[in-house]
Order: sequence, then structure tokens, then C-alpha cells
Amino acid sequence: MGGPIVVILAFLGVIYVFRSVRIVRPYEKGLIERLGKYTKTAESGLTILFPFETMRKVDMREQVIEVPPQEVITKDNVVVTVDAIIYFHVTDPFRVVYNVAKFELAALKLAQTNLRNTIGELALDETLNSREKINTQLREILDEATDKWGVKVNRVEIQKIDPPADIVNAMSAQMKAERTKRAAIIEAEGIKQAAITTAEGQKQSAILKAEGEAGAIERVATANKFQKIALAEGDSQAILTVFKAIHDGKPTQDVLALKYMEMMSNVAHGPATKIFLPMEAAGTLGALSSIAEAFKTDVNPKK
Repeated sequence: MGGPIVVILAFLGVIYVFRSVRIVRPYEKGLIERLGKYTKTAESGLTILFPFETMRKVDMREQVIEVPPQEVITKDNVVVTVDAIIYFHVTDPFRVVYNVAKFELAALKLAQTNLRNTIGELALDETLNSREKINTQLREILDEATDKWGVKVNRVEIQKIDPPADIVNAMSAQMKAERTKRAAIIEAEGIKQAAITTAEGQKQSAILKAEGEAGAIERVATANKFQKIALAEGDSQAILTVFKAIHDGKPTQDVLALKYMEMMSNVAHGPATKIFLPMEAAGTLGALSSIAEAFKTDVNPKK
């Protein structure tokens, strides 16, 4: 009789070992209860349960709740269809198990209610342009509400906000009109800038042309000036050369008188209407008189 009893006891022992040994994974924590009463929280690793003990595992990883599309009325009475995604993770396994039943369902209903409340305070334009604001506001509300459940809401993301078809068509027409308006403004600005640039170019061209003509006139005047100076210097040098040659030849009064007559002949053919004779011309004029008398004597000889 002892043999079968030992086998039965061994078999029961093996069953007990298998039923009492629990493995808690790294991303889990185990809530151990004895006779329906919480005793402790088991960390990851191997855990052995004593008789009448049970374990409830809680996943500590970040999880996602999808808020299905729902119709929401905005502040300006426009019905839009909105859905969202909630990212959360458990911070206290005890509270998420014992403080709320079916946490995901509770969080979903809470998100739907607050989504309606948040968007209901905004007009359609604000709703479409304030996704980040709505996300932040919802996250703060849900995080505060779920804190007593031992859950941390990390972020809330609005996936889509769909206005009615007629509103979408009206917005599309408005956007098209705005784009047309902006294109017309840009085209007008381009034409304006082109006209300004052309006028500036013409102005600069006229200025450069005037400056070029002024420079040309100045250069011509300078050339004429230098020409006259050169001619005057040439005449001066010629006069000095002639004077020196005459002086070196020691001419008589008769020769000087003849030269003076040649000069007077050239002066008489010039454009001047008045002739001023220097004081020194008296001697020359006397010589001319003597020459004239001699000429008369030769022409009319005495008989």
C-alpha cells in the first residue's frame, strides 16, 4: 500500500510545483492575492506562490487606445467627424486593477466625452487650425482623470477632422479664390517692379549719356584750349626767333621800315577794325617817310 501512496503524493507534489511557480516577464508586474486579499507586488523573474495564493499580471508597457470616429458639434454649429489615438502606460499596477474596472473602456468613454467638450468650445476654423492645442488640452484632462487609476497618459493625437461635404466645397472655393488673389497680387507686384526697374534703367542711361556728353564737351574744350595755347606758344616762339634773327643781323631803319610795312599789310587784311600803334613805332614811321621821299625823288628826277 505504501508504494501507490508515494506515487500519488509525488504526482500531487509535481502538480503543486507547476501551479505555484510563476514567471513574471521584464515588462510585467504580478499582483499576489491570498484568499482574495492583496498581499504584495511581484517584480519580474521567478515567483513561487504559496497555497491559496493567486497572481494577476499587469502589462507595464506603453499601450494605445483608439477613439473611433464620432460626430462633434463645433461652437459655430458645424458637425464634424473626429477620431483620436491615446498613448498611455501603467504607473501603479495596484490602482489600475483595484481602482477601476475595465480601464480601457473607461478611458475610451472619458476621451470621447472630453473630445466633444473640447471641440464644442471652438469654431470650425479654430478646430481645423488648432490640432496641437486640442491634443495638449485632451492629454492634460485625461492625464488628470486617470491619475487615480495609476495610469499616465503620454500623448493624445487627433487623426482627422472631417467637416461636411458642403463646408469642404466652400472651403475649397475660398482657398482657390485666395490663391487666385495671391497670384494676381504677385503678378501686379512683378509688373510694378519691372516698371520701376525699367524706369531706373532709363534714368541711369540718361544720366550716363548726359555725363558722357558733358565729358566729351569738356574734352573738346580742353583740346581747343591746348590747341590755342600751342598755337600761341608757336607764334610766340616764331616772333622771338624772327626778332632774334633781325636783332642778330643788325638791321638799319630802312630794313625795319620795310618789315613794318609787311606787318601792317598783314594786319590790314585781318578782321580787326581798329589798330593801335605803339610809341616805339615813331622811329619806324620816320624811316618810312624818308623812304617815301627817296622813292619820289627817283620817280621824278630833276631836269
